[in-house]
Amino acid sequence: MRTLTDRALNLAQVQGATYADIRVIQRFTQHIVVKNGIVESLSTDESQGFGVRVVVDGAWGFASSALVTPAEVDRITALAVQIARASALVKRRDVRLGLPMSHVGTYRTPVQIDPWNVSMEEKIDLLLKADEGLRATPGVKVATSELAFWREHKIFANSEGAFLEQEIIESGGGIEALAVDPERGEVQKRSYPNSFRRDQRTEGWEAILAMDLPGHAPRIGEEAVALLSADPCPSGVTTLILGATQLALQIHESCGHPIELDRVFGTEASYAGTSFLTPDKYGTFRYGSEIVNLTADATIPGGLGTFGWDDEGVPAQRIPIVRNGIFCGYLSSRETVEQLREIVGDAAPPFSGGAMRADGWNRIPLVRMTNVNLEPGEWEFDDLIADTDDGIYMELNRSWSIDDKRLNFQFGTEIAYEIKHGKMGRMLKNATYTGITPQFWASCDAICNRNHWRVWGTPNCGKGQPSQIAHTGHGAAPARFRNVRVGVMQQR
Repeated sequence: MRTLTDRALNLAQVQGATYADIRVIQRFTQHIVVKNGIVESLSTDESQGFGVRVVVDGAWGFASSALVTPAEVDRITALAVQIARASALVKRRDVRLGLPMSHVGTYRTPVQIDPWNVSMEEKIDLLLKADEGLRATPGVKVATSELAFWREHKIFANSEGAFLEQEIIESGGGIEALAVDPERGEVQKRSYPNSFRRDQRTEGWEAILAMDLPGHAPRIGEEAVALLSADPCPSGVTTLILGATQLALQIHESCGHPIELDRVFGTEASYAGTSFLTPDKYGTFRYGSEIVNLTADATIPGGLGTFGWDDEGVPAQRIPIVRNGIFCGYLSSRETVEQLREIVGDAAPPFSGGAMRADGWNRIPLVRMTNVNLEPGEWEFDDLIADTDDGIYMELNRSWSIDDKRLNFQFGTEIAYEIKHGKMGRMLKNATYTGITPQFWASCDAICNRNHWRVWGTPNCGKGQPSQIAHTGHGAAPARFRNVRVGVMQQR
């Protein structure tokens, strides 16, 4: 493979490229779904190919192919150079990449039990047991359990001397119960351990065993049915405590996306929106209360945004985003951090934060979230509830909406509980809350400690045109927010 990567890089430079890189990727995925006692779907897929990215005349060019041969490497490299020359005719600025990245090394996701060595029979048996537990409660009409596995072998090389080999392994799983009351036309859903049917981690089969899907299934089915007769979430302004999984999505939507520097500079304006975190706010803007500390960490074990190097050959890093409530960092690429330097000078980082990732060999890298985490606080969960006189606890996302600048949002959760006089009370259904990002995070006055903190996986983050799906992680523990509007606003 080194012969092929050298061939592409040498040819690109001969044809006028001032920079070139190549990614060769082989990916295996497996997905199993059991629904109402039947294996609904089972798929195992393999994909292989390479992509060449070049800078010629100050502009980018990219081309890719699924045929990994010397002749095809020559053709695709020449095509990337041609595309760059054409792009240079309409460029707005020259590409600047800053300090060279010439790392050489290997990285593999640490796993205890390789999920690809676990038999299909064992995987299906686990799902069938979970399915049985979900349907043990009358009223559960649809029970779904699923497993997903991922193995990606990636080689990256560039004209600056980098040569990197990585193997990323992921394991994911989850269950979902759908309860129906036909007389009232009521439908309620409960999921575990995360919404949208699964949580996913850069770990092996041990991550699935730790979830204990069969053990939690009866409770999830019971809660789905109980929600049918639960009282609706009241409307008003109150104290809100968010569970860790809901807070993880809140971080993703209102913290992770607005710190992507390509959004800030307008690259994503037509599809995923821009950002309210413009460069003039860098280092000075109060993003949240003094206890709010956010970090982008591509090194933390188990996170879906964990790796050795990004798709520009930049090492995985731990980057401060918000410190004591003050906004202080972006997710960046080599190019965007140089753009930031033109605006804020030496206050900008010296090089990229290592956040460039592509959805496979046939996509150009974009600035994507790594693991964007809310750092843990000091509270035990029981003490936090006891310290709350009146409020609502909400957990596990059901719906969300947020504007293109990531300011105005509304989220709905699968389940909620009333808090009265420091105790968890009645179950509530159809819970929603709304807010404006800086005001919401400024209202945060308590965060649970590391005993309640973990990294949650989001394997379905969409961005780019053509669309790319990224796997991201978010560390969170339950947290409290004051004076939040909850429920549906009353019509006058």
